Amino acid sequence: MGSYTTIMARDGHEFQAWLTAPKGRPRGALVILQEIFGVNAHIRALTDSYAAEGYTAIAPSLFDRIRRGIELGYTAQDRQEGAGYRAQLTPETTMKDVAAAVAVVRNSGRTGTIGYCWGGSLSYLAACQLPIACAVVYYGKVAAYLQQKPRCPVLYHFGAEDGSIPLSDVEATRAAAQASAALYVYEGAGHGFSCDQRESYNAAAAALARTRTLDFVARYVAGEGAEGAGS
Repeated sequence: MGSYTTIMARDGHEFQAWLTAPKGRPRGALVILQEIFGVNAHIRALTDSYAAEGYTAIAPSLFDRIRRGIELGYTAQDRQEGAGYRAQLTPETTMKDVAAAVAVVRNSGRTGTIGYCWGGSLSYLAACQLPIACAVVYYGKVAAYLQQKPRCPVLYHFGAEDGSIPLSDVEATRAAAQASAALYVYEGAGHGFSCDQRESYNAAAAALARTRTLDFVARYVAGEGAEGAGS
């Protein structure tokens, strides 16, 4: 079980992050990037679950630039509220907080990012802008950022029934992806299919995506099965 800690971005902004240490020596570190619902119970549980796999895991509270303690559920009202908070932040500002989280855990070894929804978009930007070993994108809207090129391997998970991300955007992402990328589309899965607190949860797709994610970070963060992988 993790706990909140206070960290600081390079511009002096102090904010909270949920930090969970693994048992024993870390295999590396993972930065877990939130949906538009804040670092809520789901994101904290995800962070703890990656620590249970042997990684130092941290989830920065990206809404703290607006106010601390924003934690939402998954109702339509929550979604509208979360979208409003997201609209108040620019990617440039938010990436300062992601970079701070990366810096906090880098002493655990290679570091990767795993982002969900809004956090998926940020995970892609982290791959393009930050010194990380790899990035995982769960149903993130990245088509608008494809002019930026990742500097590390990226793993993408998309739902075939995701009404918010057209398959044309998925195909544009696939076409722009580098050789080190892997992109999967899950039939019958919609947006948020990996979250067991959402109506769109798809257990089979979530389990398969989780297995693929763990294999990916084992390769590029833990360095298992790929000599010299990552950065």
